[in-house]
Amino acid sequence: MTVLLSVKNLLVRFPKRTKGFWAKPSGYVSAVDDVSLTIARGETLGLVGESGSGKTTLGLAVLRGIEPTSGKVELTAGIDVLSITELDKRALRKARNHMQMIFQDPHSSLNPRMTVRDILSEPLVAGAGEGARLSRQQVDARVVDIAVKCGLSKDQLRLFPHAFSGGQRQRIAIARALVLNPALVVCDEPISSLDVSIQAQILNLLADLQGTLGLTYLFIAHDLAAVAYICDRVAVMYLGKIVEIGTTRQVYYKPKHPYTEALMSAVPEPDPDAPRRPILLTGELPDPANPPSGCRFRTRCRYATDICAEQNPVLRDSGDGHQAACHHIEKLTLRGALDFVASAREVGS
Repeated sequence: MTVLLSVKNLLVRFPKRTKGFWAKPSGYVSAVDDVSLTIARGETLGLVGESGSGKTTLGLAVLRGIEPTSGKVELTAGIDVLSITELDKRALRKARNHMQMIFQDPHSSLNPRMTVRDILSEPLVAGAGEGARLSRQQVDARVVDIAVKCGLSKDQLRLFPHAFSGGQRQRIAIARALVLNPALVVCDEPISSLDVSIQAQILNLLADLQGTLGLTYLFIAHDLAAVAYICDRVAVMYLGKIVEIGTTRQVYYKPKHPYTEALMSAVPEPDPDAPRRPILLTGELPDPANPPSGCRFRTRCRYATDICAEQNPVLRDSGDGHQAACHHIEKLTLRGALDFVASAREVGS
């Protein structure tokens, strides 16, 4: 398969200041630390991890919504390979045609003073790439086309965002992201602010649009069930680093990293009365400005040994492209989501 997005050794650091705006940084917080990954054209890569692990920062850095400290991001646009991290402002503005973002909260990401038609046409008339050359009729035709594809009617284009429900607002946000026909879409928690009854509709819409328009997704989420439903591969992030990456079946059913095992133990059982025994991690997430030596997860890991404090583990392939950053990858036999569900049912019976 053709690689659409390539991220190599990406680093995003934020200065840590204690007193005053002009004070010199007392240290740095590495929100994204030496992350490398690829996404194939037409693929959906899920990015999971607890709050503060750096998922959203990684998504923004890929689009240069946040300037990376170092590393390289490359996007294949047609026959050209764009080095996103090296583009000047004018070239980056043009590259926005090929990459867009769906934000978490449709209530705050839509301008309340603009109609839906204006919201959807703004990227086209703002001069981002070919939009500057489109006539008014062409802009209107494209707006109507993408609105209908996203489940909106032509009559709704004259309304303001406050007239819509949360699910409808998210459809507007999705249509705005897709009106430029991007190849890559970063979905930052696109269903977390919606009612449970609406979440499945939005997931199905994203899947349908991917098939119709040939989209590629970086899907950031906390909801492990949603990730399992829509993603082809899953990357697990902890304290700024990718600790495991593989196909959805590999990561969910045969995890290779203890942190992934703990996440899988929390996947909800369809039966609300079924007993659960999730793995409870001891301690809090370490300070990103002062991470533990060696493996960053070792302070909360029940399998940690001396080598975990001495050496930083790197991603290693355990077979079939399944990678994990753990010193004991060959020794540990970890339980996946199905194993926890089966054991819970045994306890209940």
